[in-house]
Amino acid sequence: MKAAILEDSHEAWHEDAVATILGLSLQHEEFTADDLRREMRPAPHQNAPGMAFAAARNLGYIESVNSTVSKSKSRKNGSLKTWTRKVSQEHAA
Repeated sequence: MKAAILEDSHEAWHEDAVATILGLSLQHEEFTADDLRREMRPAPHQNAPGMAFAAARNLGYIESVNSTVSKSKSRKNGSLKTWTRKVSQEHAA
């Protein structure tokens, strides 16, 4: 039973994170995982934010545009991708 609870927690966090990433993409020209970390409850696993960004990218919501250094103390100046909302070709014209 405990494994099912953890799995549900991870799935719920993942869905919420992808929705939050979409919201960030509509509110900011560029954003990073630091922004997601400020907006969301703690991730159930350290790889969860990266998985959420990959899912949002695969869904066509965002694209990577640059890299920067994390300002989060826990990341110890680690490298981060900078993301932006992906504009579809039909909206670009």
